[in-house]
Amino acid sequence: MERKRMPAYVIVDVVSMEDQEAALAYSEVAIPSVLAHGGRYVVAGPTPRPVEGSWDSARLVILEFPDLERVRTWYDSPEYTRARELREDAMHLRVLFAEGTTGAPVPPSAPDRQPSP
Repeated sequence: MERKRMPAYVIVDVVSMEDQEAALAYSEVAIPSVLAHGGRYVVAGPTPRPVEGSWDSARLVILEFPDLERVRTWYDSPEYTRARELREDAMHLRVLFAEGTTGAPVPPSAPDRQPSP
């Protein structure tokens, strides 16, 4: 049985912004690369106010792609590689790829992680 393709998300936590001009140059290259690879911006703006716990972040961005394969193709593309080079000293980020679900509840389970070296 073929596995149904699930949407995939790129979650970007902009920890700090060091160079606003370079960040703008990054955005001018990154945005078209996302759109060209079938992605769309779901959240892009100042970090929302936390409801529980703390959240120390300059900005939050969430991208949606048709599937995880498309995320990887976009991330490794020449267009986005150029964007990453532009932002190298402009911002400090944490980036996470996450596969979506069918919308059905998923029970908690053991983390799916590789052991630390």
